[in-house]
Amino acid sequence: MRVEIYADVLCPWCYIGKRRLAAALDAVDGRDRVRLVWRGYELAPDAARTPGPTAAEAMAEWWGAEAPQRVARIRALGAAEGLELNLHLARPVNTFDAHRLCRLAAGRGRAEQMVERLFRAYHTEGLNVADPETLRRLGVEAGLPDGEAAAVLAGDAYADELRADRRRAAEHGVTGVPSLVIDGAPPVPGVQPPARLRLLLESALAGADGTA
Repeated sequence: MRVEIYADVLCPWCYIGKRRLAAALDAVDGRDRVRLVWRGYELAPDAARTPGPTAAEAMAEWWGAEAPQRVARIRALGAAEGLELNLHLARPVNTFDAHRLCRLAAGRGRAEQMVERLFRAYHTEGLNVADPETLRRLGVEAGLPDGEAAAVLAGDAYADELRADRRRAAEHGVTGVPSLVIDGAPPVPGVQPPARLRLLLESALAGADGTA
């Protein structure tokens, strides 16, 4: 069974959702039959590669007086999953190259490690995940060969695949992240309690067996 995860590095809910999905999968009977596929979904495709205001400052513009409460809620939900979400350090940037690096990692069996390292770099450490040298270093830390990471970042490898992810998202009806597409079914929110995610996954597995 294939579970496609549409996500973007900039989204704290995607980081929270990643943790919850991992917890759900740990409890699923038949985990070895579930294949995760990370799909790129850029929240800000026109964003610059040079960091600007922090995520917290951007949220203050979006939400006004409600921003402090909403930021505190995101941080608290992250902390409940063991995550340190430093929205006052994270600065939104273009994530096209970060997604391309994830594609390289997927081909090397290191997708989970790459996605995790990018989330931590952006949300916890406040690093610029659009900077080629930073991305190269993060790729190496996630287990990618230095030369391969550098070559991808210096060229346009996997750009077509990322654009295909955008089209695929539209075809599936994905309009936000994190979203899960389980064996081609309509998308479901990726930020749900682990118990609920486990039920969704087990139901899909049962359906694949023809027992649902």
